[in-house]
Amino acid sequence: MGLRKTVTGIFGQESFVTTRLDSAIGWARKYSLFLYPFVTACCGMEYMSISCAHYDLDRFGAALPRFSPRQADVLMVVGTISHKIAPVLHRIYEQMTEPKWVVAFGVCTCTGGFYDNYATVQGIDTIIPVDIYIPGCPPNPHTFLQGLMMLQEKIQKQKQEY
Repeated sequence: MGLRKTVTGIFGQESFVTTRLDSAIGWARKYSLFLYPFVTACCGMEYMSISCAHYDLDRFGAALPRFSPRQADVLMVVGTISHKIAPVLHRIYEQMTEPKWVVAFGVCTCTGGFYDNYATVQGIDTIIPVDIYIPGCPPNPHTFLQGLMMLQEKIQKQKQEY
């Protein structure tokens, strides 16, 4: 933080040093994703198939899931979210460390799917902010990999906080 203030104060704009530092931190965060799976429904089977060797999530730096929100930085919400489980999802999101990202996996997570009733949340973006939507019922593994690469691109391009 001090380096940024010093360099910005002298030159009045972003400098070469902080730009390179932002790129390096963005690259490191891009390839060190710690996923927290919040699986509630049938999309979970398709999500589990992504962890097999055929799709090799190690090359994206996202192979090992974390089962504690305090150790994770990507919340994977997979499946239908009911209003009864929504406070639990919100609490898990609040417990995650900064910076954090959310991926909505499956049409039921994104929009409520074909469950247009009083018990189902019509899109988790009404509860927590979502960074990437992966549509499908269920989404195939290639769609998930495309969404993961989009998330990595977003992480790389955003302004890094340090």
